Amino acid sequence: MSKRPVQRFLARLVIVMTGWKPEGYRPEPKQYVLIAAPHTTNWDFLYLIAFAWLFDMKISFMAKHSLFWPPLGWIMRAFGGLPVERHKRTNLVTALAGLFDEHEELALVVPAEGTRGYVDYWKSGFYHIAKTAEVPIVMSFLDYERKVGGFGPAITATGDVVGLMDAVRAYYGDKKGKYPEDFGRILLREEEEAAAGGPAAPAAD
Repeated sequence: MSKRPVQRFLARLVIVMTGWKPEGYRPEPKQYVLIAAPHTTNWDFLYLIAFAWLFDMKISFMAKHSLFWPPLGWIMRAFGGLPVERHKRTNLVTALAGLFDEHEELALVVPAEGTRGYVDYWKSGFYHIAKTAEVPIVMSFLDYERKVGGFGPAITATGDVVGLMDAVRAYYGDKKGKYPEDFGRILLREEEEAAAGGPAAPAAD
């Protein structure tokens, strides 16, 4: 039975009224990094929240700590916001990975594309955070062509970055964003470094 019946009701109302349908299942792990893609419009985040609530999930996302003053801070926390002080001289990957030690249950949304526009490379923060925290990566999606959204399988962030990204590419291969031309290449710079025999150092993005 849902722990958040009001949220589920509102989410179902929004999804049905806008003509969308859920697909997939509620992720089984209690802790994981969540990829949200494709990301080509500001509406993506609102639909992500709606589908999370529909699946009775509580997701969290990082935001500048300066946004958490009342009354905006109350709204940010209600939607799963976690304050991050980016001006401090700390490794962001390590800091975010450390959140999993502080929360028994945590689904942390980490931007992979980093922008709504086209990019040649995804940001690799989601991979390094999951690998450092030793938690899986779960893929969520919004397919505007079929008007279907939901959550997919959990994959392990091992040292085989190319193999992991092959699985990510296979999953998102048939998913269409609202503006497909703005969906960037599903590729990490670390993959090219690995192919060239160079290091795949953690990046704070």
